Amino acid sequence: MTMTALGEPSVLLKLGEVVLKGRNREIFEMRLRANIKHALKDHRVDIRQRHGVIALFLPAGTEVEEAEAVAARVADVPGIVLVHLAWRVAKDTDAITKAAIELIRDSDEVARKARFAVRSRRRDKRFPLRSNELDRVVGGAINDTYGLPVDLSNPELTVHIEVDKDEAFLFTGGRPGQGGLPVGSSGRALALLSGGIDSPVAAYRMMRRGLRVDFLHFSGIPFTTSESIYKAYALVRNLDKFQGKSRLWVVPFGKAQQSIRNSGQDRLAVIAQRRLMLKTAEEVAHRIHAEALVTGDSLGQVSSQTLANITAQDHAVDLPILRPLIGLDKTEIMAEARRIGTLEISELPDEDCCTLLAPRQAETRAKIEDLKQIEKRLDAEDLAAQLADSIQPYKLDV
Repeated sequence: MTMTALGEPSVLLKLGEVVLKGRNREIFEMRLRANIKHALKDHRVDIRQRHGVIALFLPAGTEVEEAEAVAARVADVPGIVLVHLAWRVAKDTDAITKAAIELIRDSDEVARKARFAVRSRRRDKRFPLRSNELDRVVGGAINDTYGLPVDLSNPELTVHIEVDKDEAFLFTGGRPGQGGLPVGSSGRALALLSGGIDSPVAAYRMMRRGLRVDFLHFSGIPFTTSESIYKAYALVRNLDKFQGKSRLWVVPFGKAQQSIRNSGQDRLAVIAQRRLMLKTAEEVAHRIHAEALVTGDSLGQVSSQTLANITAQDHAVDLPILRPLIGLDKTEIMAEARRIGTLEISELPDEDCCTLLAPRQAETRAKIEDLKQIEKRLDAEDLAAQLADSIQPYKLDV
């Protein structure tokens, strides 16, 4: 496969629900282009907007491996549905035909005489051939050259041709993107990040809905080691590939937990702790201008996540609490964690702060008035403010 026969490598990005945004579409597309530019800051790329497509032009002479690296990196950017490594050729029927023949020359499908089809699309309607006419010209040449059978209904190999303003693009496959909306198009939220499996997936899901997510981790220090902080850092570093510029703060929560444990309300300790975490997170959210909190709660998964206990936690704060995993079971959450690359990190052993408050029998139907009595004795509002004052920022090395 020679570059002279195929033209220059480029990358085509297909957009999803962004194109349905009507009069606001331009705002979403501007945000997406900015996110792509940040994700590709280490690559020389010219980003050009088309109707429903973003084309990434690479410098002349770029090797295929560099184009593949660009395609792999940008596939992590929410707002993109499909990523195609494409070849850019002159907007000429003969050039397109020769490139299509060369594109598939060394493919396994040609070697085994696979069924094929050609699918053309004209974004530039001035091109002299209609899409079906270009299909027939290029398809006929491929059939004559390789003897592949045509199958328009269920092809094993599809050659895609997209005729654009100044050039044509050819490609045979692609990789799925993240879909959703561009990060930053829906506002900012603060995610409560444990070292477990659920909360990183919850944060990722909210990124896909356009939220820029910052992270708050509660550490059991001084009664636990720093292991959970290392895990939180590693998780945020992994999740940063989806949004960039992620921020992590850590709250030393051990002494506050000790105060809750000494309150004498053993069965309510876990929910009291969760409410204090949310109050602290709300205080931090106000300071960083976040408009919502994000948790990894899944209905009924553990005692603190019964409907009654979730209601009791919602009552602790005024900010909305987003729970994108609320209807998922553990198997579904683990599958998502595996796909986005956080599962292996989450399964590393650590001393989670929640282990400091593990009563033999936890309350599943906490009453808000009982929790308020605990918080009154603790002076929870002032304690949350003090905890927010104690947060420690962790800068990502990315």
